[in-house]
Amino acid sequence: MPIFKRAAIVAALALATTSAQAATCGNTSAGFNAWKASFAADAKKAGVKKRGLAALASASYASKTIAADRNQKSFKYSLSKFMQVRGADTIVAQGKKRKAQNANLFAALEKRYGVPAGVIIAIHGMETGFGGFMGSSPVVSAITTLTYDCRRSEFFKPHAIGALKLVDQGAITANTKGAKHGELGHTQFLPGNALQYGVDGNGDGRVDFYNQTDALASTANFLRQKGWKPGKGYQEGQANFKVIKQWNAAGVYQKAIAIMGARIDG
Repeated sequence: MPIFKRAAIVAALALATTSAQAATCGNTSAGFNAWKASFAADAKKAGVKKRGLAALASASYASKTIAADRNQKSFKYSLSKFMQVRGADTIVAQGKKRKAQNANLFAALEKRYGVPAGVIIAIHGMETGFGGFMGSSPVVSAITTLTYDCRRSEFFKPHAIGALKLVDQGAITANTKGAKHGELGHTQFLPGNALQYGVDGNGDGRVDFYNQTDALASTANFLRQKGWKPGKGYQEGQANFKVIKQWNAAGVYQKAIAIMGARIDG
């Protein structure tokens, strides 16, 4: 092969490699737009359609999300401190009232999914104060920023794809607000889980995680699909405790849910 042709090929390969690297993960906002263009191709291959791709194109680098991701102090607390900071006593007190006020709903959920009311209510209270605050960060921007960020790119990628597919389905929009890590709705589903485990709890023909009944039914469905065994215990060391781990990876969170759930269930 002539030297000039070989040099041209080497240069082309180098340029391609440089372009690919420019679109990979990053720890600042500098490469986010290049990454979005590259990720759009992946999203399209995964089945994301026009509305989802448009939402990706309009996503902004979420600097507050990155700051929150680097500063998750509460999960490092002792169990007693964590429960105090998260307002466990208030969640339990309000949870008991909510269980009594919505007895038919929680009985129906337990009959269908096998998950006791206390667990679902404890998650609802812990995540959003029973819907009192469901977040102020644009879900699509937050989850795509975390996918671009080098710290946990692979973990968040299916959730970014999930968020874009939820946009396609009309379940959320490019402007829907959620938590800083992209969680959405009453119980703060990560988008990939929302896509996979969301159910229509109120029978209106759509899944809306900002509707309480849909969100609670979806939460119960998630736990059942992850291996919840109806009628079995959910305290530490019991059969269903490991299923609570599927909801949140922090040990202190898992223990708090189990304890509050038991107190709510009485």
